[in-house]
Amino acid sequence: MGMQGFKAVNDRPVKVVVIGGGAAGFFGAINCAQNHPQSEVTILEAGRQPLLKVKISGGGRCNVTHACFDPGMLVTHYPRGGKALRGAFSRFQVQDTVNWFESRGVRLKTEEDGRMFPTTDDSETIIHCLMQQVRESGVRLRTGVSVVEVRRLSPSEGENVGGFEIVLKSGETLSCDRLLVATGSNPLGYKIAQSLGHQIEPPVPSLFTFNITDPRFQDLAGVAVKMARVQLRDAKLTQTGPVLITHWGLSGPAILKLSAWGARYLYNHKYRATLTIDWLPEYNPELLREQLQAVKSQLPRKAVATSCPFPIPRRLWERLLASRGIDMETRWAEISKKAINQVVEELTRGEYPIQGKGVFKEEFVTCGGVSLKEVNFKTMESRCCPGLYFAGEVLDIDGVTGGFNFQSAWTTSWLAAQMQGS
Repeated sequence: MGMQGFKAVNDRPVKVVVIGGGAAGFFGAINCAQNHPQSEVTILEAGRQPLLKVKISGGGRCNVTHACFDPGMLVTHYPRGGKALRGAFSRFQVQDTVNWFESRGVRLKTEEDGRMFPTTDDSETIIHCLMQQVRESGVRLRTGVSVVEVRRLSPSEGENVGGFEIVLKSGETLSCDRLLVATGSNPLGYKIAQSLGHQIEPPVPSLFTFNITDPRFQDLAGVAVKMARVQLRDAKLTQTGPVLITHWGLSGPAILKLSAWGARYLYNHKYRATLTIDWLPEYNPELLREQLQAVKSQLPRKAVATSCPFPIPRRLWERLLASRGIDMETRWAEISKKAINQVVEELTRGEYPIQGKGVFKEEFVTCGGVSLKEVNFKTMESRCCPGLYFAGEVLDIDGVTGGFNFQSAWTTSWLAAQMQGS
């Protein structure tokens, strides 16, 4: 149904219900009401307080999106869903998000790492804006309302699309012509989608740290390496970036990204895998070997532990040498060619056993959800059930940390709010 046909169903306004009062639900409801002033839009939120994740995101500052204005580049930050989002981002991307908020009085700023926040550094600014838009556009917001199930209604005479009946915990039932499911990673959304004919990719954690008990890391908690290359050896997945040694193993941006790309693999392997680390990805092994030989000839009397020729923390350097049986007091003159090769191996291809996952970094990021092949990404409408739409994390889409999950929520809900094509 295009814009023209959205005016009324049998001379009454089209009723749209949005299940879920988070970022995607609010954005979808507001844009739907503003696109179709003649519709009646209602948000149903189970919690007492809507927009809870918006409130706590980015340490209470709300990481609204990421300053990546090329859709082709933007999709590379989504371990799952990138392909499906490619077309979607060409229709509503980061610049559109920035414009949407700015035209409603909220200015955003970009930090060094690309994350974008409101200039106030306060998530309440975003919440206030969304709440105000809900009021101004006539959206009805109902909180503390739990949905139990959704039933498909068959089309009445003269209509080509049936509606939906929504059963609430209180026993009340509501009917609507269009339904937008924006329940995040709440199992309710998966249950509704399944009951209406959709397949669910099982949700599993994404964005977590690695538990590694290894003598090389003992007492090194807090030591950071600015640039390391980490690889899940058997999955052929690699990330490069900052790595932090912790009390329980490894963390830092490179590890979190690797956990996201390897989420399914690690889940299937019960979080047991081999991690390969190249502590000096900017050097190739040949260059490392040459530099070690140079130090050996220039500083033969120096102890190897005190003269590390590379930009890695000294305590880590000492530990890596020790792991290859090199004593801290050894002088460079005493280091054999074989030992040099072993040090190069340790610096570039050391293997570390992952024994489990640390706690969720972003408590609410899961991969999994409604299977993407059953959703039309031009409209976000279900391919199995006309009149049913999806937006946000209920879909099998997840981005790495940095504002990408919010951007896919804004984009998918904006597209759903056009409510065309049914």
